[in-house]
Amino acid sequence: MTANPIPYPFRRPGPLAVPKELGALRDEPVLRVILPSGDEAYLVTRHEDVRDVLTDLRVSRNLNRPGAPRVSKNNMMFQDSKMDPDPPEHTRVRRLVMKAFTATRVERLRPRVQEITDELIDAMAAKTPPVNVSEELSFPLSIRVICDLLGVPAHDQHRFRRWTDHFLSTGKYTREQIHGALGELNEYMGALIAAKRENPADDLVSALINVHDEDDTRLSEYELHWWCRLLLLIGYETTASQLGLTVAKLLAEPEQLRLLRADERLLSGAVEELLRWKLMSGSLSMLRYVTEDIVVGGVTIPKGSGVIPAVESANWDERVFDRPDDLDITRAENPHLTFSVGPHFCIGAALARVELETALATLLRRFPTLRLAIPAEELRRTEGTLIESLIEIPIAW
Repeated sequence: MTANPIPYPFRRPGPLAVPKELGALRDEPVLRVILPSGDEAYLVTRHEDVRDVLTDLRVSRNLNRPGAPRVSKNNMMFQDSKMDPDPPEHTRVRRLVMKAFTATRVERLRPRVQEITDELIDAMAAKTPPVNVSEELSFPLSIRVICDLLGVPAHDQHRFRRWTDHFLSTGKYTREQIHGALGELNEYMGALIAAKRENPADDLVSALINVHDEDDTRLSEYELHWWCRLLLLIGYETTASQLGLTVAKLLAEPEQLRLLRADERLLSGAVEELLRWKLMSGSLSMLRYVTEDIVVGGVTIPKGSGVIPAVESANWDERVFDRPDDLDITRAENPHLTFSVGPHFCIGAALARVELETALATLLRRFPTLRLAIPAEELRRTEGTLIESLIEIPIAW
């Protein structure tokens, strides 16, 4: 293990490239790193070890402890002393949320996702290219879908972009700015829940209210507010950013784009491969706390340490993925960990896949000559935020 900690997340050599460190760091199963907050943590690099850490009950998501590492000095992110993010308490609440976030509910949304996608692409096609696919498709699609699912009125949807931007800041905003934005969101969510109690509908917020009101020992009022707020905040930013980066990366890979245009049956594999590339960001959101000494790859990580299962490194592990540095939409086996694994597997994974597949297929069908309007290397990435994306993705046809 390296003697001196290195800054994390790693810098990318280009907007659609992976960090150079990923090519060599798996020679060391564990690295010491410095987070944006200045705190130190251990970074786990190999696929097998990352899976083990993500499922190890001695590795806690509860960072509400004295001396626990922080992602950011100004932002507590997902830390909340009133919420227990570990099993069995987390499992109890998550199971209740999942009942309202079922595969059936997500599948019922597929026609609506297609309808919104068609509407947005119709509007985009009426414009003179180049257009910014992030603003014309990625973000509005994701916002409208999650708001439909949650039952948020359409006229309120424009407000969430700013709130989410502040919530996910690792250095972009001051502590006061973050607290102010989250205070506005908390007020909004309280009013929305009150309105849904008065007039319930076939949406996720109403379903969660029903779980609470049927038996308030199953889902407390605070848990109800917390989960509604969390699903709203992260329910669209990740998918929107992934969609924009997916379009940009695919358009920058002409051979892979040609394969997909020739055979739309490759669409699902293309989405999984682009998820494996994890172009959005590193794994800061995976930060954990070790409650007992653990041994990873022969290295002891001591009790009380911060640990990050580096999903982007696991997705690049040549022990698991043949030619990991090649984008290959025909890859037969793709056990990437982008949606995590174990008790904290992403509950929005199915919805994200529906949105990505629908938007990508429709874009390529509607625009046979779709291309990036500028060289890929001139694209610019966002900075100072937990979920990275591209500032602008100009496309033409």
